[in-house]
Amino acid sequence: MNEKKLSSTDVFKGKVISLRVDKILSDNGKTAEREVISHNGGAAIVAARGGKILLEKQFRYPYGEVIWEIPAGKREKNEEFIETAKRELEEETGLIPLNLRSVFNVYPSPGYTDEVIAIFYADEFQSGVRHLDETEDISAVWLDEEEVYSMIEKGEIKDAKTLIGVLWYKNTKNERS
Repeated sequence: MNEKKLSSTDVFKGKVISLRVDKILSDNGKTAEREVISHNGGAAIVAARGGKILLEKQFRYPYGEVIWEIPAGKREKNEEFIETAKRELEEETGLIPLNLRSVFNVYPSPGYTDEVIAIFYADEFQSGVRHLDETEDISAVWLDEEEVYSMIEKGEIKDAKTLIGVLWYKNTKNERS
């Protein structure tokens, strides 16, 4: 299974995303168009310690609601995912991870975007300096693991990277002990 790009037209270039339309040729000989949103990707961190998981609350404009999320942020162009994770965790929470490790990468919406989110895990930290971007209003809260799992069961946590990261954490608890 493969598709070959025949041509590409840029439609929009913004600060966070760009949109292009590619004309492709599929293996069955048919042509089609693919709308692709390009994004530099990001990193997310499952931060846990002492039976608690660090979650953030922030208003997300596209959904018009406050969303619970693990700490995360956008990757700068050509930045290594691990550097994004370190930078974002300190910026948003004031924590510097001492044992940050890569868990896996996820493709949040492979039907129309090339975005990759790298998921990391850390459970040892030192204090750093929290410095939010001018437009960010984020509350970081340590919650008991069981409360976080209950929030998932009740549908209170809707963010995909958070669901994936927290459920990985729950599923691998015995392996990490």
